[in-house]
Amino acid sequence: MAHAHTLAANPHWLPANPPSVLNDIPGSRGLPFVGNTFAVLKDPIGFTNRMVAKHGPVYRNRTFGGDSVVLLGPDANELVLFDKEKNFSSEQGWGPILNLVFPRGLMLMDFDKHRADRKTLSVAFKPEPMRHYAAELNSGIAEQVAGWANRTMPFYSAIKALSLDLAATSFLGVPLGPEASWINQAFVDEVQASVSPVRTPLPGTPMRRGVKAREYLVDYFTREIPSRRNGSGQDFFSQFCRATDDAGQPLADDAIVDHMNFLMMAAHDTITSSATSLIMLLGRHVEWQEKLRQEVMELGSNDGSVPYEQLDRLVLTEWAFKESLRLMPPVPSIPRRALRDFTFGGYRIPAGTFVGVNTAYTHHMAEHWPDPERFDPTRFSPESSKGRHRFAWVPFGGGAHMCIGLHFATMQIRILVAHLLSRYRIELAPGVGADWQIFPIPRPKDDLPVTFKPL
Repeated sequence: MAHAHTLAANPHWLPANPPSVLNDIPGSRGLPFVGNTFAVLKDPIGFTNRMVAKHGPVYRNRTFGGDSVVLLGPDANELVLFDKEKNFSSEQGWGPILNLVFPRGLMLMDFDKHRADRKTLSVAFKPEPMRHYAAELNSGIAEQVAGWANRTMPFYSAIKALSLDLAATSFLGVPLGPEASWINQAFVDEVQASVSPVRTPLPGTPMRRGVKAREYLVDYFTREIPSRRNGSGQDFFSQFCRATDDAGQPLADDAIVDHMNFLMMAAHDTITSSATSLIMLLGRHVEWQEKLRQEVMELGSNDGSVPYEQLDRLVLTEWAFKESLRLMPPVPSIPRRALRDFTFGGYRIPAGTFVGVNTAYTHHMAEHWPDPERFDPTRFSPESSKGRHRFAWVPFGGGAHMCIGLHFATMQIRILVAHLLSRYRIELAPGVGADWQIFPIPRPKDDLPVTFKPL
């Protein structure tokens, strides 16, 4: 997190603190210049476990050129994410990571501005548009997965391509056509730039490729806005173009572009990751695959389609999805920046400190999740959930910044599972999916080869 260029561009940000203000907090600044960046990228779970063993659940860390304090556990999640005192800035937390490629996206806004834009954008997630998206998802998924029979295919790449196609119809309202590969590559380049250790867009660096990718997408979205404002499309993009705020004013063109750039990235990358982990787990746990298949078959659909009104009947499917998000959350950690001094875990942490909560760590804490490495969707039954800390499971974040697309994501996964399990048995060879790259968004290093056997 080389903060200099972002601080200069955002004069309302708090000034950078000298590292010495965190001297009272145990931890490690790592190597000169790079800190612990490479150790975290190589093995984030192992690194966190080592830091906790040595320093406890509050520790100082240095990654991407910036010092931060990591706070672990459900109480930390509640303090930082629920943020009832408005002590923590999402804009200043995510900004150093995302500002050059996803500036002014919904996640990079705070308080009144965030609430106003979120309210304006929420029109695209109301029941009638969601019903429209469900129909688009059913037809798009059916068309693609029909050709997967008896093929061993790299599931991560296949579902990433499918998710982008689905995002094109649901989000953009058009088949992508020949621009598909360019748009997909642009989002890949933006996401890779977000975790590049080199934070300046020097020639040949991932950050430079990410900045160029953003320029391409800005041009693409900007060209489309006028026709969408005057049309009647039901896709996200058209609805954003026609949406108005409380004063009846439409969103500015650049705001629409920024929100589309951010939401399309967030949607297709996180759904790709979470769909991949769920399919892997169902391939490993055949008994659960059969339970979900039975649930799907009981809907009585002859082609695997799930009407919007029947989505809530896929209860076990939702539990399995939630359990896969527990085991492999698509956003493994969440940054914020303290706007005021605060205390946690016996430490006083000063204003201006970058703060991180670790979703993946909390999701594996044995005191909240007995036998945490075991895949057990019944953890999310009403009986098992009773009494559990409400911030022990936070794959979609929490508080005002809870993921705006969480119901869309859950709907897409339910529909995908219904189409796959009503047609195929999911088979994995031994050892498939054993090694995952965790940042920026989890993905299996072997691309998860899956065989789809017709029933």
